[in-house]
Amino acid sequence: MALLERVSTLIRANLNDLVDKAEDPEKMIKQVILDMQNQLMQVKTQVAIAIADQHVLEKKQKENEEKTAEWTRKAEMAVDKKQDDLARAALERSVSYRSMAESFQQQAADQKLQVENLKTALQKLDQKLAEAQAKKDVLIAQHRRARAVSRANDAQFATSEHSTGATFDRMQDKVRHSEAVSQAKTELLKDDVDEQLAALEKQDQIEKMLAEMKAKRG
Repeated sequence: MALLERVSTLIRANLNDLVDKAEDPEKMIKQVILDMQNQLMQVKTQVAIAIADQHVLEKKQKENEEKTAEWTRKAEMAVDKKQDDLARAALERSVSYRSMAESFQQQAADQKLQVENLKTALQKLDQKLAEAQAKKDVLIAQHRRARAVSRANDAQFATSEHSTGATFDRMQDKVRHSEAVSQAKTELLKDDVDEQLAALEKQDQIEKMLAEMKAKRG
């Protein structure tokens, strides 16, 4: 039956694998426990129904066995009274009730097996639920520790010697670049001043040459 298949799936479930593969392990384990609790209630209900059905079948079997015995006695009484026709009719009734009794006996046996299967499933599911509830906090704590360790490792790597060295290298390159730019600007400014001074000297020299020329010509 579909119920037993669902229960069997839950019983076979590996809680550790489910937690490891889940994106949200805490939510997963809580959902599994909720599913088990729901299925457990359904199995309990089915067990009660199956036991009630078994009792009904056993009662029907007993009733037909009693009817069989009753009509057998009537057939014997008819035989004693030399009433063969009545004896035959009574025997027909007896055979009919025996057939129904045997049918109910088989049904009761099948139902008893079904009840045992349901009880076994109920017991296993109950044990699995207890296991899941006991492991829930442990599994969640393990997952949280693993997540914390992973974050710590990431943080450690981010501040590791290699990472720190790379950061310092980038900062040093940036400083060197800034120094180079400043030096270039200084050199450009220096060149501009030198050129201005050279132009003044050249202009002064020209003025002197002009004055001397005028003096000679004058």
